[in-house]
Amino acid sequence: MTETRQASAPVDRVSAIGADLPYLRRYARALTGAQTSGDSYAAATLEAILEDPAVLDGSLPPRVALYRAFHTIWTSAGAPVANDEDGLRKRAQAHLERLTANTREALLLSTIEDFTPAEVAQIMQVSADEVTELVRIARDEMARSIAGKVLIIEDEAIIAMDLEAQVSEMGHQVGGVARTRAEAVQLGTEIRPNLILADIQLADNSSGIDAVNDLLAELGDVPVIFITAFPERLLTGDRPEPAFLITKPFTEDQVQSAVSQAMFFSSTETLRA
Repeated sequence: MTETRQASAPVDRVSAIGADLPYLRRYARALTGAQTSGDSYAAATLEAILEDPAVLDGSLPPRVALYRAFHTIWTSAGAPVANDEDGLRKRAQAHLERLTANTREALLLSTIEDFTPAEVAQIMQVSADEVTELVRIARDEMARSIAGKVLIIEDEAIIAMDLEAQVSEMGHQVGGVARTRAEAVQLGTEIRPNLILADIQLADNSSGIDAVNDLLAELGDVPVIFITAFPERLLTGDRPEPAFLITKPFTEDQVQSAVSQAMFFSSTETLRA
């Protein structure tokens, strides 16, 4: 009986990480800038764990152990971003390579994924003091590197004002705020933003996703950050889904981190030395 319990423990531990997989996808997509490549790294992590459950460090909480396994695979691959035909990701990769190593990972883990400094240290296998320094460097470097025009699609006035203030404080230009799908398409076509921040459910019961799809058909490859109270619905990996996602209620750190990451995958016109 004891042997049976011991044998089942790794299996139970693998099963326990299932609830965290959508959020691992979110993290992976933010690192790579695309759903396909991000999900591929998340899938590679899960495959490694299923092949050898010992990949999960049994001394760590399951979620921390999962992200640590991902980090090992990610760093061993050289932390690449997605490829595309027009070279957008390649240019973004060249820009990212000028940043201090591990800074984006530390920032995303601390803000978007809401790990404590001690947990980030366990994931990245560095000290908590180094994590604090990496996050500080990330904020400084990314604040100096990126500027662009942002379209906000949000029907709640207070939330829209909050987003507008945060985006402006980061040095970006807010091109306007739209409350419906029709307004978003009209405004976005006029201002041609470098980044779109979009709520899922809009004022007239129209869809922020539909508005974004309309705009992308017109504007081409523009980074999008979706805002939703139900992130699991957009992190299944089963269909076209967003690369960048923040959850309501959000914090200032989460918005600023997501905006900074997404802007790396905008056109080179928004990248300045």
